Amino acid sequence: MKYAKAWGRLPGIGEARQRPWGDRHAALPAEAGPRIAHGLGRSYGDVALNPGGELLMTRGLDRFIHFDRAQGVLRAEAGVSLDEVLALVMPAGWFVAVTPGSRYVSLGGCVANDVHGKNHARAGSFGHHVRAFELLRSDGSRQVCRPGDADGRFEATVGGLGLTGLITWVEIQLIPIRRPWMAVVQRRFASLDAYWDLDESLAAHHDYTVAWVDCLRGGRGIYSAADFAGHDAPQAEPGPGRRRVPLEPPISLVNGLSVSAFNLAYYHLPRPAFSLQPALKYFYPLDGLADWNRIYGRRGFYQYQCVLPRPAMKEASRALFDRIGRAGSGSFLAVFKTFGERPPAGLLSFPRAGATLALDFPNQGAASHRLFAELDAVVREAGGALYPAKDARMSADMFRAGHPALDAFRAHVDPAFSSGFWRRVAGEPPSLPQPA
Repeated sequence: MKYAKAWGRLPGIGEARQRPWGDRHAALPAEAGPRIAHGLGRSYGDVALNPGGELLMTRGLDRFIHFDRAQGVLRAEAGVSLDEVLALVMPAGWFVAVTPGSRYVSLGGCVANDVHGKNHARAGSFGHHVRAFELLRSDGSRQVCRPGDADGRFEATVGGLGLTGLITWVEIQLIPIRRPWMAVVQRRFASLDAYWDLDESLAAHHDYTVAWVDCLRGGRGIYSAADFAGHDAPQAEPGPGRRRVPLEPPISLVNGLSVSAFNLAYYHLPRPAFSLQPALKYFYPLDGLADWNRIYGRRGFYQYQCVLPRPAMKEASRALFDRIGRAGSGSFLAVFKTFGERPPAGLLSFPRAGATLALDFPNQGAASHRLFAELDAVVREAGGALYPAKDARMSADMFRAGHPALDAFRAHVDPAFSSGFWRRVAGEPPSLPQPA
C-alpha cells in the first residue's frame, strides 16, 4: 500500500490505497468507499488524505479542453496545475484571477479549497471566477455546475473539500495583463497600529496587498502592495530557476533562535520603496525552492491559518501575536493580510471579511498543541475560523463554530466520499454504499 503525505509531513497520518485517475469520461469504481480526490499534495494537513480508504490520484486529468484567447476563458481537466495554466495563458496576455502562494496546485484543488490570494479585497476568492465545472457522483450521475444553480451544488462544491464528488474539469475566467511583471511598493511598519494605517492607505490604490510580520516581536513587518506593470515593463519574464532542499535534516532547522535571527535581519534588510519584480517570483517566492518543507525535519510542521472577522480583527490579532511571542515559537513565513467584503463563494469557504494570519510551526508535540489551544480560544472568541486546507488538528467544535453553513453543506456530501479531515471534524463516520 502506498503512502501519500501531506505537505506538512506530519508522521502517523495513515495509509490509503492509491488509484490513478486519468480518464474524465470513466465511471467511478462500484466498490464501496470511502474515497477522496488527491491532486498535487500541497494541502498541509489531511483534507486530501484518507487513512484506510482510497485516494483518486487525479494528476492524470492533465488535458486542456478549450482556451478562448479573445475572452480569456479556459476549460481544463481538474488535474491540470496552475503552473501549466500560466505557461499557456501568460504569453497570450492573461493570468489567473486569483492564485494561492504556490503554482504547483491543481485546478480541482483550487475549487475544492476555494483558495485565495493577495487580491481578495478586490477580486474575492478563486471560486468567484469559476464559470462551470463537471461533478461526477458515486451514483454514476454527471452534473455541469454553474454559479447560481437552483440546487446549490455549485456553492457546496466550491470550498467543499472534495466531498461532493469528483471534479473532472473546470472552466475559469482569466484576467488580462499587459506585461508579466509587478510594480511593487514596500513599506516597513513598526507595530500593528502602523500596519492598519498602511493597509487603509495602500489597499485602496493597489490590487494586491500582503504583509510579512515578525511574529516574535509584536507584529512589526514589511507591507507590500502591487499591481501588474504596464507597457514600460520588460516584455519577457526571466525563467523561474529552482533550487532544491537536498535532504531531510534529523531535527527542525526552524527554532526560536533561527527564526529570531532571520526575522531581525529580514526586517532591517535594505529594500527599495518601489521595484519591478517578475510576476512568478512575486506570487510564488517559495516555489523557487523545491521541497522546502523538508527544513522542518522528520517530525514535520503545522501551518496555522485563521481569519478574524472585521469587528474583532485588531484586538484579536494583537492577542495572537502576544501569545505567539510569549511562546517563543513561530516561523520565517508569517503572512498577514486583510480580506475584503465580498461574500464567500461557497458554503464552507474560508475567506470572509476581516484579517487572516498564517504561520508555520515546527511540530513540537504537546508544546505545539498547548499553543494552538490558546490561539484557538482567541479565534473562537473573535468569531473567526481556521482554514481546512492548512489544518491537521482542528476539533469538530472549532470547525462547526467557524462554518455556520455546515448543516446545509451536509445535504450535498456524496456518501462514498470522505477524508481523514472530514471524519475528524464531522464527528461521525461516513455513510458508505455497500457493494452489490
